[in-house]
Amino acid sequence: MTVLRECLRATSQVLSENWRVIALVHDKHLFEATAGVTFIEFPSAKRSWLLRLYYEWFQFNSLSQRLKPDLWLSLHDITPRVTARRQAVYCHNPAPFFTVSLRAALLDPKLYLFNKFYKHLYASGISRNRHVIVQQSWLRHEFQQSFGLDEVVVAYPEMKTGNISPVPERTITTRNKVFFYPALPRVPKNLEIIFEAVRLLNSQGVDGFEVRLTIDGNENRYARMLLKQYSAVTGIVFTGRQNQSQMAAQYKNVDCLLFPSRLETWGLPISEAKTCGLPLLVADLPYAHETVGTYDRVRFFNPLAAGELAAMMKGFIDGQLNFESVRECTPEQPFVDSWPGLIRLLVKDLDSVEPLNGSADVSDPPQVFNRIVS
Repeated sequence: MTVLRECLRATSQVLSENWRVIALVHDKHLFEATAGVTFIEFPSAKRSWLLRLYYEWFQFNSLSQRLKPDLWLSLHDITPRVTARRQAVYCHNPAPFFTVSLRAALLDPKLYLFNKFYKHLYASGISRNRHVIVQQSWLRHEFQQSFGLDEVVVAYPEMKTGNISPVPERTITTRNKVFFYPALPRVPKNLEIIFEAVRLLNSQGVDGFEVRLTIDGNENRYARMLLKQYSAVTGIVFTGRQNQSQMAAQYKNVDCLLFPSRLETWGLPISEAKTCGLPLLVADLPYAHETVGTYDRVRFFNPLAAGELAAMMKGFIDGQLNFESVRECTPEQPFVDSWPGLIRLLVKDLDSVEPLNGSADVSDPPQVFNRIVS
């Protein structure tokens, strides 16, 4: 929903009054009125995946023939079967590119289903698109390899950190060091590596620290497994899920971000922690390097090596950990770093595309262009 809101806001900033934006949503009351935007509701679309696919592959085709869009942008992974002068799809679910073990499938059946079937949904009709859009370079590579695409757009999301603000570097050394890992209890979040690292620290007699996790241990099968298997581990605090203001308070009162996740399209907590100036211990994976960008207080660790993470945590607790200074590498073109930039790319040279026959059938007075955002 944040993606859709930011997209619609950008269209009102970038496109001229000759453009008309039609947003297909399940509930228009979730959105603020935006200049130049008309909402069409499909309340049943979220009831089941079968209904979702019915809309994408059948009903939207009839709608497109009536509206005759110049550009149809699908913001949730699937390429619909529509008639339009130009199509584009925004893909942000990385599940197909994660290796799911039998244990992971048992702990998180939904992850297994996404892993096995989502790649087929991505592939269906993907060649219809003028632009396939992803959030990071590593996803671009996966899409190019998996679907034989020559050109994939990397579009960095614009990170909205709310009321999170920089905090001064900690000078108090007598209190416990506090590590923080905000994550939902899902297998790719790799929470067990933290439990294993803390168990190692316990066995070495290391104290003077705590690790805060934003779970309560009862959310799902994976969380209950962690609670049961690591019940003897000390130094881990379950805060439960945090709202925006609670997250801001956490960032002000912790000393270091842990981020061992094995699968992300971005990794918002990394950006939030950077805003606060916090030290980062993050997984040594492509997504994390790209999200960290330019920063002077980071260390990367093998997300499968609990001993390596434990050693870094101990070094931080003792005040002896040396951080890396890294610099951002700009992705190759096509690349944009804002929603306005992406909108300009999508509509570039659209006047040269063969127009559809007839005019749009809409209730409001006709405009020169029609644009569908679904």
